[in-house]
Amino acid sequence: MRECRRLLSHGSRSFHIASHFLPQPLRESASGLYAFCRIADDLVDLGTDPQGALTELHRRLDLIYASTPENHPVDRVLSQIVIDHQLPRELLNALLEGFEWDASGRTYDSLEAVCDYSARVAGAVGVMMAVLMGVTDPHTLARAADLGVAMQLTNICRDVGEDARAGRLYLPRNLLRGAGIDPDAFLQN
Repeated sequence: MRECRRLLSHGSRSFHIASHFLPQPLRESASGLYAFCRIADDLVDLGTDPQGALTELHRRLDLIYASTPENHPVDRVLSQIVIDHQLPRELLNALLEGFEWDASGRTYDSLEAVCDYSARVAGAVGVMMAVLMGVTDPHTLARAADLGVAMQLTNICRDVGEDARAGRLYLPRNLLRGAGIDPDAFLQN
């Protein structure tokens, strides 16, 4: 848990501060989930072999869901979270699918396509957080997914320059073209 808390405090200041408003057991589960999401994102985004990282992450999830996690603090914590909260594997698979879209350089021509991406990388996290809170109502889980998507869209707007410098564009290309902006020229500049 110490490693998970360290990753949280260094990786997301806002989430770290917000976590203090959660009851202790939920705070620990949320920290563990955040830690896995953070290391997974970093392995794919910052590593030299994104596809290899994704293969490795799926293998690690196989072990976690078999209750035989690797001897890595984050994997051990996530394995306990999976048991304690009955966290569906499909949610983590969706997250990794979004990371795969990043690794493959997928582009997004429409707002619908951006929302599809956001549902994977953030909507799934919203649902996972709701599951950690004991939510089982399908309508409430759907709203948690919507909240995650909304937060991702906010991040996309906030990070346009940073993403462009990294060669990524999450703004809908058809809307850019409609505003007279060539998406490829925007990325080059």
